[in-house]
Amino acid sequence: MNDATPPNRCRIVLIAPPGVPAERIGAAFEGGDVASLILPENGMDEASFQAFAEQIVPAAQAAGVAVVIAGDTRDDALELGELRPDYIFFGRFGYDNKPEPHPRNLSLGKWWADVIQIPCIVMAGSDLASVEAVATTGAEFVALSSAVFADGVDPKMAVASANALLDETAPRFEA
Repeated sequence: MNDATPPNRCRIVLIAPPGVPAERIGAAFEGGDVASLILPENGMDEASFQAFAEQIVPAAQAAGVAVVIAGDTRDDALELGELRPDYIFFGRFGYDNKPEPHPRNLSLGKWWADVIQIPCIVMAGSDLASVEAVATTGAEFVALSSAVFADGVDPKMAVASANALLDETAPRFEA
C-alpha cells in the first residue's frame, strides 16, 4: 500500500509482462511504494486485454497506484515532448533481459532529466540493483518488470527491496 506522501526520490513504475497473473501484480503492490503500473497489450486480443485490465485496475486503484494502458507509438521523444505529455518512457517493454539497464536508456534518461521538465521513466534491468543506476540519472521513475515478475521472484519482496535500495541510494529531488 502506498503512503499518503510519496517519497521525494525516484519512484517505481511496474510493467506487466506477458502472461503474469493478476494475483502476482496485486502482490507487488503490497511491497511498498509503487507510483504506477503500465499495462501493455502484450499481444492479447481486445476482449482478453479488456478482461485482464478489468481484473487489475480495481486492485491498483485500491492501492493508490495509477494505471497506464500502453498503446504503440513510434514518434521521437522530442516530438512527443512538444505535445506536453505527462511522462516520457525510455526503454522497450520486454527488453529488460539483462541485469543492468541498457546504456542508451540511461543516457537518454539523464539527458532528458537535465534539460526537460516533463518527468521521465527509465527501464531498469532484470536485477533489482539496477534501480540505483536509473535513479542516478535524475529520472523521476524507474520501470521494473522482469526484476519483479520473473518466475521464482516474490513480487512483494522485490518491490520492498527496490524501495529500500532507492531509499538508501537515490538522489533526493528539490522540494
